[in-house]
Amino acid sequence: MRHFRIDRAHSLPHAASRGASRRAWLRRRSALAAIALATAVGACSTRAARPTTTPDAEATRLRWRQQVVTDSVRAVLARGLADSSYPAAWAVVGTAETIYASVGAGLVEPVPSPSMPTSTTGMLAGTPVTDSTVWDLASLTKVIGTTSAILQLVAEGRVELDQPATRYLPRWTAPRASEATIRHLLSHSAGLPAWRPLYKEAWSAEEALAQVYATGPDTTPGYRYVYSDLGFILLGEVVREVAGMPLDSYLLSRVFLPTGMRETRFLPSPLWRSRTAPTEIDPWRQRQLRGEVHDENAFQLGQVAGHAGLFTTGRDLTRFAQLLLRGGWLTSEAGERLDILPEATLRTFRQRQPFGGAHRALGWETPTGTNSAGQRLSDEAFGHTGFTGTSLWVDPGRDVFVLLLTNRVNPTRQRTGIGRVRPALADAVVAALEATAGPR
Repeated sequence: MRHFRIDRAHSLPHAASRGASRRAWLRRRSALAAIALATAVGACSTRAARPTTTPDAEATRLRWRQQVVTDSVRAVLARGLADSSYPAAWAVVGTAETIYASVGAGLVEPVPSPSMPTSTTGMLAGTPVTDSTVWDLASLTKVIGTTSAILQLVAEGRVELDQPATRYLPRWTAPRASEATIRHLLSHSAGLPAWRPLYKEAWSAEEALAQVYATGPDTTPGYRYVYSDLGFILLGEVVREVAGMPLDSYLLSRVFLPTGMRETRFLPSPLWRSRTAPTEIDPWRQRQLRGEVHDENAFQLGQVAGHAGLFTTGRDLTRFAQLLLRGGWLTSEAGERLDILPEATLRTFRQRQPFGGAHRALGWETPTGTNSAGQRLSDEAFGHTGFTGTSLWVDPGRDVFVLLLTNRVNPTRQRTGIGRVRPALADAVVAALEATAGPR
């Protein structure tokens, strides 16, 4: 083995000097390479993006995105239909200004083919779903209707979120009722029970409403979250007391007609029956429901209630979803701005509330990663579901809404597949949008 003598007094400083010079040279070369790469990438990006600025390229890109989103939505709906999650469905996806997909699956009133046994699932006749099919919204009533009305009254200063609800409801004299605020009712944290069988306890709408007024919080308001229909029935009564008119009249005149939603209302017209999706064969009413509210308590309350009862079409609810994405305003036919849901107050209603660890806003729900929003909508999203198989999610962060309308309770509420369809649809939509985000 050969040995080399190193003079530490002279050789190490010289070697260190050479090493330092080499490292400095390498750093300069890396920097120059990075600059060159960045310049090349920037040039390529500019060249790739430039065609998308032309009208023809933008139109081509939009058509491509619409096709990809439509195909994704259609695939999710087809799987749900094949899995018997519902007999009919309609879905719409879009932005504040553009519709990406508006597609359906199934039949409004499927009729078995005469050549097939009645027990088969093959349906060759019936009325296909369209954007004018009328659907029972169930609990979407809470946000499309009641929350919108309360939001307007708050914006006008006629209702205050942190005032006791009894200030507006003198009839609500149940024990501890005075502890619950409007904010508590909106966020399902008023301490009220989730539900009570009003349709079994009362013989008339007046008696049913009296039972609601007789129900007070069973836990301290603001302490925990319990999703409560009773709270939203009371909020519907707040609208009546403050506005001086029933909830249905208020919504028609102040929200639906100004927004151009001419096919959204409680108690739908009998003329709409042929295009109304049937719901359950109801064991209590002993008939299949079509054009009358599915929710038993809402029916007992006269089919107009703060928690359920609205009917609408896909095209009407699309207008409402786009209204929300615009910040609550639209342009009138005369070219004037109409603030249907004042923007500042709408932002307040979208914020999560700090009650009981729940992910609730005021009226609305927010994504949790395990609910119907799926896992890919942004933290800015807000939405809600309905028992009949409906849902709406609005995501200002992505400028997109995802609307799903089904009659999954036809012929029975035992169908549970909708719980898989909703998040699958939301995730598929976001995946399609991300896949088409770049220039093509």
